[in-house]
Amino acid sequence: MSAAILDEDTERATDKGLADARGGLARLCLATGEVTPAGDMIRYVVAPDGAIVPDIFHKLPGRGAWVRGTEAALKTALGKKAFGRAFRGKGKAGADLPLLVENLLARAALDSLSIANKAGGVLTGFEKVKERLAGNRVIALLHASDAGEDGRAKLNAAANIASPDSPAEIRQFSGEQLDLALGRSNVVHAALLDHAACRAFLANCLKYQRWREDGPRADNTDRNRGDQTIGR
Repeated sequence: MSAAILDEDTERATDKGLADARGGLARLCLATGEVTPAGDMIRYVVAPDGAIVPDIFHKLPGRGAWVRGTEAALKTALGKKAFGRAFRGKGKAGADLPLLVENLLARAALDSLSIANKAGGVLTGFEKVKERLAGNRVIALLHASDAGEDGRAKLNAAANIASPDSPAEIRQFSGEQLDLALGRSNVVHAALLDHAACRAFLANCLKYQRWREDGPRADNTDRNRGDQTIGR
């Protein structure tokens, strides 16, 4: 592939600034060269100190470079030294950039869970969750990743009985992480109600899963499907 074509692809995988960044529904991935929905990508910018940093909410100023939102894609971009071309030699990607992205995605998901809880969209406790499942307003079941299999299985069974369109299942976070996000102790199971803040939390969970698993698969993206498990 000629240098001219490489330069053209690099230009197509970058934006000229924040106004330009908000103007496209899809972008060329700096790592793979594939056109990808912008919502499935992570934008990177050069911080004032010269470090290349992730802009997971697509809000930071400056020229941006776009990479599919997976750890594998970022490592490919780093291996190709693609950021050097994208930022015309400016900026430096630290070895800890993949870990920084993962931590920010996890934090974004947990912060949105806290917001959903404050909005009254989260119900905790095994019996309360089981009772609410009969009301058919639950869009997702949240289980601590270290929860016992018995309780998880019972709630999932109750959800299947209550509705053919069973809620999604989220298992990405430990009980300790859920305790901190929800401001209470010993959170093992929770229900997410049909609320905009809860749907925002689900979207952030999907981004976090995509990063960690290079997914989710195409057949697991419908939030109303009972076969969707996030953090399997």
